Amino acid sequence: MNEALLRSLTPSVLGILVRRGADFAAAEDAVQDALVEAVRVWPAGPPQDPKGWLITVAWRRFLDATRADASRRRREDLVDEEPAPGPVSAVDDTLQLYFLCAHPSLTPSSAVALTLRAVGGLTTRQIARAYLVPEATMAQRISRAKRTVSGVRFDRPGDVATVLRVLYLVFNEGYSGDVDLAAEAIRLTRQLAAAIDHPEVAGLLALMLLHHARRAARTAPDGSLVPLAEQDRGLWDTESIAEGVGILQAALARDRLGEYQAQAAVAALHADAPTAEETDWVQIVEWYDELARLTDSPVVRLNRAVAVGEADGPRAGLAALAALDDSLPRHTAVAAYLHERNGDLATAARLYAEAAPKAPNLAERDHLTRQAARLNARRAVDGTRSGASGQAAASASHRSGPKTS
Repeated sequence: MNEALLRSLTPSVLGILVRRGADFAAAEDAVQDALVEAVRVWPAGPPQDPKGWLITVAWRRFLDATRADASRRRREDLVDEEPAPGPVSAVDDTLQLYFLCAHPSLTPSSAVALTLRAVGGLTTRQIARAYLVPEATMAQRISRAKRTVSGVRFDRPGDVATVLRVLYLVFNEGYSGDVDLAAEAIRLTRQLAAAIDHPEVAGLLALMLLHHARRAARTAPDGSLVPLAEQDRGLWDTESIAEGVGILQAALARDRLGEYQAQAAVAALHADAPTAEETDWVQIVEWYDELARLTDSPVVRLNRAVAVGEADGPRAGLAALAALDDSLPRHTAVAAYLHERNGDLATAARLYAEAAPKAPNLAERDHLTRQAARLNARRAVDGTRSGASGQAAASASHRSGPKTS
């Protein structure tokens, strides 16, 4: 059974049912029934037209469910006979689903779950495993989301920015269990890029590829985080980097700069540096200035403070950091890093320890805890050496001091 084929066909089949008049929830249920039937019968004899087969079976399932429900009998007026499943453009239908799943009435978590189910073609069980929640919990979340968007009509263009935010949320979830959400986000964004000609869609795809290219180097064999400056760049995926840079350059050439293009430019500068010491931090600061202008985001300004610390020295970075709200996520960790760079190990160790409980995940918390322990151990060794040196100096002074008569 070609699972990838089924997943790729799911959004277009669902979109066609919705366009024929099925409400989203009923259409999604019918498509899932058709997918189950495909898994059952295709191994014995796959159809010559898989998409047409799925459309036909899903539409029949929808009509059966409609006729069985007295409250929905009026829907039978939508069709006098079953439409032929001939070739249908998948682009508009798939694009409509993206906008539907990113509807502003949905919470971010619901929008992500619905996108993975309707556009990504993942099962409820797969999505639940990826988010480490019970399947029943995820089923309720998806059901509520489907009810929310049922009956929504698209009589005006959807908001591309909202769709991109949802896809970026999927990407940032990373991966867990049998579903790699980062890879899934890249797949979905490729699909969106093929459906819509928009420089920010290209910018997001480039950003994902450039970040994902460093994935193999981000963790040590024991699972601990490896900071960017310490990563083995030989483990970076050069093909993904080349593809991401090419997509970014084409997007930037259109002179319609957006936040994802600017973020991708920062990622490209990191990827272009042969070593951490050769990173063009001055240009990275300039891109963060562009990002701050585009978004006015405090998180962007926090990242900019780190870049300033690298480009102009840690004191300049601390000055930029002082202008920001210290309640920002990772503010304390950034302060710890800049104080360490400035040679104030005591303050850095204290701040690393304070930042650890605030970390958004276990891996980052452990990393910050180890950073605090490393600096405390270093201070202890330095203190021992300093004490030994002082004792030796005092002893030498006693032995060689002036004699009195």
